[in-house]
Amino acid sequence: MLSRLTISAQDFLPSKAKTSLSKHELVRRTDEAVVEATRSILARRDPGGCIISLLRMTFYLRDDAPISIGDDVSNTMATHKIEQAEFTVLADKKCVEYTTDDLENNGARFVSFFNESPNAFAGLTRLYLEILIFATSDFVSNITVTCKQLKYLGFFHCYTYTEGLIMLEVEHTQLSELCIINCRFGMVKLTRLPKLTRLAFEHWLSYEEPPLSIGYVPLLKALSLSNVASSSHKMVELSKFLYETSVRDLRLGFKFEKIWVQPECLNKRLAFVFCQLKIVNLVNIPEGYDLTWTMFVLEAAPILEELYMMVMDHPCEMQTSQEISENKGVEWESPTSNFKHHCLTKFIMFGFQVNDYMVDHVKRVMKAAVNLQDVYLHDRLICDKCPWKLDIFTHMAT
Repeated sequence: MLSRLTISAQDFLPSKAKTSLSKHELVRRTDEAVVEATRSILARRDPGGCIISLLRMTFYLRDDAPISIGDDVSNTMATHKIEQAEFTVLADKKCVEYTTDDLENNGARFVSFFNESPNAFAGLTRLYLEILIFATSDFVSNITVTCKQLKYLGFFHCYTYTEGLIMLEVEHTQLSELCIINCRFGMVKLTRLPKLTRLAFEHWLSYEEPPLSIGYVPLLKALSLSNVASSSHKMVELSKFLYETSVRDLRLGFKFEKIWVQPECLNKRLAFVFCQLKIVNLVNIPEGYDLTWTMFVLEAAPILEELYMMVMDHPCEMQTSQEISENKGVEWESPTSNFKHHCLTKFIMFGFQVNDYMVDHVKRVMKAAVNLQDVYLHDRLICDKCPWKLDIFTHMAT
């Protein structure tokens, strides 16, 4: 008997060229195929047979198919030992194709599925949800309470009503990875997550304080943050925002034409936050903005080994504002003259152009990093959606 079982709706989808079915009918038939395959495979397993090391299910949130899948998985959990059980619950359309009513219906379908399959959810180790609205503000907390075995929890384009008025508190003893991407949950407070090692909180929208509060996460090592920041948004001081954390891998993304990170002079708080940093990735810095401010990361991270930067001139992705575009980023001047960094060995920049401000910044990094071994400078990447295309070339210096 196979110990690893993966049943995915995407594997049942025909190519677009081979079907004349509507998207709705195609999704319905695909979910039916997943239900049939799940029932057939799981019903044939001997309860006294080998342990199921992995049961991975991917399906669409349509009609009664999820409940049928939940029933079959629940029955199997009652008679077999399953080490890892995973649900990836997909939306049947792209986010931009949904109306608010569609999102509410998706949320109602998931709540019905969740309530009908408590035993299946109680045994899950991984859950991914996308593109829905939860009608009650506490339902996300219900997920973490019921799914006690979760190691991974992911939300993509998920929302709650009255997002500005609620506090979503997350406590879980087993969760090691949490991803919240393009969601509107109001304030998310990570109260107690003793095993959390990876956190992604990306594309948040907040006019005052960041909608994330990081509490007890003693094992947090990798953190990815990106912010849709406009001119009215407050800049974020990482020494305060990440207080009492000390990550090793930090990714900061910039979705709007504003640098939302406030450069800081070295202080005790910032030194603690950055003291274990070994990898930093600065993604989608708007092209034309002065890069000197990024040096504060080097000065505050004494054991940093790898620094990645992506400078972006990418109008199909970047949200723009004339007010911000005229204010080319943030100004910052290091209080430390002749600063030297002894651990940085690799510096990689994507979107490099031979112009004064970029060349000056590369020289600045190379001068400070006295043990630098590799420098990779890559041109802009090709984007089929943008009105121009540029060839890729690579400049290398060692």
